Amino acid sequence: MSNQLLQGKSALVTGGSRGIGRAIALAFAAQGAQVAIADYGDDAVAAEAVALLKEAGSARAFSLKGDVSDPAFAKEAAARMKEDFGGCDILVNNAGITDDGLMLRMKPESFDRVVAINLNGAFYMTKELSALMVKQRSGRIINMSSVSGVKGNAGQANYSASKAGLIGLTKSAAKELGSRGITVNAIAPGFINTSMTALLTEEQMARSVSAITLGRAGEPEDIAELALFLASDKASYITGQVIAVDGGLVL
Repeated sequence: MSNQLLQGKSALVTGGSRGIGRAIALAFAAQGAQVAIADYGDDAVAAEAVALLKEAGSARAFSLKGDVSDPAFAKEAAARMKEDFGGCDILVNNAGITDDGLMLRMKPESFDRVVAINLNGAFYMTKELSALMVKQRSGRIINMSSVSGVKGNAGQANYSASKAGLIGLTKSAAKELGSRGITVNAIAPGFINTSMTALLTEEQMARSVSAITLGRAGEPEDIAELALFLASDKASYITGQVIAVDGGLVL
């Protein structure tokens, strides 16, 4: 009998071709899940991610290219999961963007686009994929919020609002879906080494890290470990929670 945490499970990770999303997808594959990723990015990057997933153990891994802010894409994703995997056991709403700027100078389209992808996209995916889970009477939904959604952040009115909205969505969905055996939780990462943080100067990096209690930036794998736990049967009595993985940035 396999002791893999997600043996026989199927998962969809949005924004899964790189960074935190890729780390989560790989962690799931290594623990026995069949994994699909949904992304709007570069085809070559997505193909590389799928190849890595297959190496990790997800023999039927595939990628879907589309914009999560389009409700039609969520319907397409649900249909593909049902067709290829027979359903969906785990959904990770990880796709997200930033477009930082001071609120007084922020263009309305910048605010709208960030909220559309980070929050609306999670709603559309949750709506369509949870319908499959309701039929199964089981499922795990994990939303990627942020410490910016918990405490706010200057220059990120759009991003903070979208991530705070995800917390509200998480709690409401947890209450609606709990009776069907579906848990819904959120992870709030802090300062994590990704392609986004790689754009910072050494001075900006040092200033950011100085505010972290553990004195270092996190890695995508730090987030993936929690996502793996929340997706497993070990977390069957945890729902509606927001768990920070931030090295003590917000205390």
